[in-house]
Amino acid sequence: MNREIAVPMTVELDRDALIASLYEREGVALVRLARLFTDDRAAAEDLVQEAFIRLHRNAHRIEDQEKAAAYMRSIVLNLARDHNRRGLMSLRHQDSLLPGGEVPLPEDRIVRTEDQIEVVEALRDLPGRQRDCLVLRFYLDLSETEIAETIGISKNSVKTHCRRGMAALKRRLGDLQ
Repeated sequence: MNREIAVPMTVELDRDALIASLYEREGVALVRLARLFTDDRAAAEDLVQEAFIRLHRNAHRIEDQEKAAAYMRSIVLNLARDHNRRGLMSLRHQDSLLPGGEVPLPEDRIVRTEDQIEVVEALRDLPGRQRDCLVLRFYLDLSETEIAETIGISKNSVKTHCRRGMAALKRRLGDLQ
């Protein structure tokens, strides 16, 4: 009797379902997160796309699907750091027109108040962990536990980085009232 061994296809389907679900739930927030670090919508979208590709390739390593979002945020943060480390251009260094003479979309021309610009610049000057913790906490509204999972540090370290980051921002900015 010739028996065929059935190979379950659920692994691939589960991986695809995980990625699709994660994209629906977290995609927009991940682009916003990447954009804070790159200041360029197109680059942020590219970084998030690359992060989803990397997650798909390594989805078999995720034992707890509840931690997939934290893993994804971690990938985006690392890609954004690499992007900035390579010294790639941001919008503030580019001409006002996009390649081909296209006019930027309105969301690419966010009008910021002087105070907002100062806060973003001060955030960018913070040490990496402090900046990451503050952005994840106050921009994405993540809990300390979620931040710890995303960055791969303890919850107490998250508290310390947030406290030190806030103190540094207060020293630099004073009261912006």
